[in-house]
Amino acid sequence: MSNAPFHRFLGVDLGWQSGPTGLCCLHLENEMLTLVALDRLQATGDILAWIGQWAEGSASAVVAVDAPTLIPNETGMRLPDRLAHKHFGRYDAGCYPANRGRPFAEKLIAFGLALESLGFAHAPHSPARPQGRFQLEVFPHPATVHLFGLTRILKYKKGTLAQRRPELDKLRQYQLSVLPTLEPALMLRESDLPEIPTSGKAMKAVEDQLDSLTCAYAAAHWWTWGPERNWVLGDVAEGYIVVPGPLGSPHV
Repeated sequence: MSNAPFHRFLGVDLGWQSGPTGLCCLHLENEMLTLVALDRLQATGDILAWIGQWAEGSASAVVAVDAPTLIPNETGMRLPDRLAHKHFGRYDAGCYPANRGRPFAEKLIAFGLALESLGFAHAPHSPARPQGRFQLEVFPHPATVHLFGLTRILKYKKGTLAQRRPELDKLRQYQLSVLPTLEPALMLRESDLPEIPTSGKAMKAVEDQLDSLTCAYAAAHWWTWGPERNWVLGDVAEGYIVVPGPLGSPHV
């Protein structure tokens, strides 16, 4: 690495209850965005240490988490969950509703608070290219709908192994072929991403890593463009989800 200022974008496909977490780090320096780490860890302490390690020394660092870390409501659905269904339900990309009564709520809220203690603030409406440490809630399915121009989500999470595997391979191919054409451009080689395995357990590990890459790219997109080309579904008071905006129609 050179002495030029650099920025880090960290994707966290958080295990909501007991599952491992996919992790990705993208590095931006001299306007070049590259993949520098793709990982998967189990323990929350290890995940936070990984984030701290990769954020260290950066002029700005953005952690994009695929999980609701702001859950103000005791029951029902959060505002961003309702907005996700409104805008993305037709793509089969509505999100799982979160409230404080859910068994995962305590862990996810605690994770967001732990990030805050490390200096990562919630500021989804910040202008482009902010300096400092930030955390965002993101959701890979709507992100891929907009980034890749999909008419339906890629259904690699449900169904038989034979149904899910080609859908996960499509995600990998979209990441390899489309992300280098966007702004910011993420230059990827075939060897940068894991091949799609044939067993279910191994495939889940790759799924977590590829989802974390989508999260990290959403963080880089948010930092680069701010409100101009990103949707913010909700707000800090009621919870929010940041989604890269579609080309030609950046606002909700």
